[in-house]
Amino acid sequence: MNEGAFLVSILVGPTVPIPLPRVALEALEEIEVTQTTEGESGFSLKFSIDTHSVLHTLLLVGGQQVPALRVIVVVTIGGLPQVLMDGVIDKQEMSGGGSGAAMLTVLGKDLTSVMNRIDKTGLPYPAMPVPARVLACLATYAPYGMIPVAIPPIFPVTKSPTTEIPKHKGTDLAYIRQMAAEAGYVFYVEPGPVPGTNTAYFGPEIRVGIPQRALNINSDGFTNVLSAEFGIDAAQHELPVMIVQEPFSKVSIPIPVPDISLANPPLGLVPPRLTGIRVLDDLGSLSAPEVMLRGLAASAKSADAVTATGTLDPVRYGGLLRSRGLVGMRGAGMAFDGLYFVKSVTTSIKAGALTQRFALVRNGLVSTVPAVAA
Repeated sequence: MNEGAFLVSILVGPTVPIPLPRVALEALEEIEVTQTTEGESGFSLKFSIDTHSVLHTLLLVGGQQVPALRVIVVVTIGGLPQVLMDGVIDKQEMSGGGSGAAMLTVLGKDLTSVMNRIDKTGLPYPAMPVPARVLACLATYAPYGMIPVAIPPIFPVTKSPTTEIPKHKGTDLAYIRQMAAEAGYVFYVEPGPVPGTNTAYFGPEIRVGIPQRALNINSDGFTNVLSAEFGIDAAQHELPVMIVQEPFSKVSIPIPVPDISLANPPLGLVPPRLTGIRVLDDLGSLSAPEVMLRGLAASAKSADAVTATGTLDPVRYGGLLRSRGLVGMRGAGMAFDGLYFVKSVTTSIKAGALTQRFALVRNGLVSTVPAVAA
C-alpha cells in the first residue's frame, strides 16, 4: 500500500509470513494497531470483499489457527521502515451489505497471544533463578524470531532443591508476568527492529534514555500534533509502606518505599500531593530478599498524575511515535512542557491518511529539563 508520503507493507503466513497478495491489498480499507504498556497490544485489518472474493479463505484458514496465522505490519516514512506490529490472528468477523459487498474484519494480538495458549502448570525448575526460568519459557518461541532479554532481580532469590522446587503456574505468559510482578518488573514483546524479529523484555520499566522526536503544539510551521488535551489526577497517589518485624525485639517497624528508582526518575519538578498510605501485608512468611522485592514491586507502580492525550500526524512528525519510551512536548506552557512516558499509541491507516492517537504520562508538573530537543 503506497500512499505517497508513506508506504505500508503487510506480511501474512504461518510462522514465516509472506507479503499479502495484491488482490488482498486492493481490498484493504483500514488498518488499526494499538501498542500499550498495559495488557496486550493488538491490531485489526478491514477488507471490503464481495461474495466471490478469494479473501473468504481467511475465514477458513484463519479460523482453524493450526498453525497460527502471523501478521507483520511495516510502515515506511521518509525511507525508514518501522515494524508497527508482529502478531497472530485471533478471530475474524463478517458484516454483510445490501448490495452484495461485505466487510471482513481480521482481529489479532501481539505475540504474547501465542504464549498464552498452553497450560504448563507443574513443570519443575530445580535450582533455577528467575532469569533462567524466563529464558526457559521463551526458548519455545524462537521460531517467531523472539530475542529474549532477561534482567536479574536486584535481590535474587534461589532456593535449594532440597527445600523447595519452583513450579510453572499456568501458561508461559501468565507465569512470566507473575515473576515480573513479584520482582517489580514488567514483561512485554516489542516488534522489530527488523521484520520477523521481536524483543521479549523482562526487567524494570525503563523511563530513561534518548527521547523520541518532540511533539510540537502551537508552534506554527513546526506543529505536528493535530490536537492535545492535558489533565492532572492525584487521587490515587499513595505511599506504599512495608511493616518489617525486628528479629530481636519483635517490634514492628514501618518502612516507606519511595516511588522513584534509577530506571524511573521524576519527569516533573512538582509532584502530586500525597493522598494516603498503603500498607503492604502478608510479608511475615517471606525472606528478607523477598520482602525487598515486594517493596520494589509496589514502588514500581508510581503515581503518574499528569496525563496528555492527543492526535499526531506521523508524516509531519517524520516517523512513528512508539510506546514504552520518552518523548518531549513543546508549546504546551511551563506546567506541561517537558518529557513524558508514552503509555499507549493507536495507529490508524486508511487510504491516503495516517494518524496516531497517543496517551502520555508523567509524575509531576513543570519540566525537569531546561529544554526539549527537536
